[in-house]
Amino acid sequence: MNFEYFVVKRLISAKKYKSSISAPIIKIAIAAIAIGVIMMLVSFATGLGLQEKIRDKISAFNGHINISSYDNNSSKVSLIPVSIEQDFYPQFKTVDGIKHIQAVATKFAVIRTDTDFEGIIVKGVGKDYDWGYFKDFLIKGKLPDYSDKLNDQILISEYLANRLQIKVGERVPTFFLREGSETPLQRGFEVTGIYDSGFQDFDELYVLADIRHLQRINKWTDKQVGNFEVFVDDFDQLDQKGNEVYENTGSFLDTQTISQKYYTIFEWLSLFDFNIALIIGIMILVSGINMITALLVLILERTQMIGILKALGSDDWSIRKIFLYNAGYLIILGLFWGNLIGIGLLLLQKYFKLIPLDPRTYYVTEVPVYINWDYILAVNLGTLLLCMVMLLIPSLIISKITPVKAIKFD
Repeated sequence: MNFEYFVVKRLISAKKYKSSISAPIIKIAIAAIAIGVIMMLVSFATGLGLQEKIRDKISAFNGHINISSYDNNSSKVSLIPVSIEQDFYPQFKTVDGIKHIQAVATKFAVIRTDTDFEGIIVKGVGKDYDWGYFKDFLIKGKLPDYSDKLNDQILISEYLANRLQIKVGERVPTFFLREGSETPLQRGFEVTGIYDSGFQDFDELYVLADIRHLQRINKWTDKQVGNFEVFVDDFDQLDQKGNEVYENTGSFLDTQTISQKYYTIFEWLSLFDFNIALIIGIMILVSGINMITALLVLILERTQMIGILKALGSDDWSIRKIFLYNAGYLIILGLFWGNLIGIGLLLLQKYFKLIPLDPRTYYVTEVPVYINWDYILAVNLGTLLLCMVMLLIPSLIISKITPVKAIKFD
């Protein structure tokens, strides 16, 4: 063992590499490992980050599961009211994994100023509304408070505020169409906050107001709402929980998950899983091939040493271990630099947002980064193990080397 350790130490000596033919091959192999790790970390962090960011933005405006009347299922606005006197409200006790449920309503309206107007969807929310997502979206003012008496506070998007030249604190006239009447009903609202979700499809439409205004305009009672938004603990179980919620609601109600409602977007997001797997496979293959090349060069360069070791009584496996130890050291060196550079780049993007994106295409304003030690550890262990397994085959060439020919080898 001491003799093997001495040989390994000699093999990994920096001075030895600098003067050997294999020096550039070794550097290329280390660089390949490092670049591969960087690419894999970036793929994981940005792919998962984009999926999570877009998913959260869609959830902020729709919840995870929507419960509504069958007549409202294909409409963006609430047409037929639903009673809040349900077994599942305000707590969904019959299905595990439900985090929160809230009652909302939506209605088309038009905001008009002295110079312009814009069609919108007013989303009515109440005291049970979870403002968690919008706390992150809020850029000016404050969130409305609907926990007490009816008020005129609304939350609008930065997109609408810029188009209509509206500022926090201003009152804006809003017109609602009424069924059976040609005269629209006017309401004046005070803008208390401005949000920016970065999801323009939603930002250009949604204004949040007190649900009691919509109940009065629609001539509903305070026990009637447009629909319920359900949030689950684990998004990966969304389809399963969607089925369970459907089975535990009345026959006159329908349920729809956001992955069903926005099928195209979620299908697009699912492609990122394939892209991540493809990049990881390619990077590990390229890294493995470079390490195989480096190991073969090391073996050929030290053929005489292998012959001497065999002549002294060393078996094939003990000599193979020497080169595998050396290759493992090179892989770990590549992993170190890859993690150092890769995680550094991800942290720079996470906190300084250096790389922007077009929100009209990607639904986010900058490349999102999701850093989790689970996938970082998996990338490192997977790369190390797969590369070492790939190196077992080329190391078999050592068993083909005979001492007599090897000692004469030049």
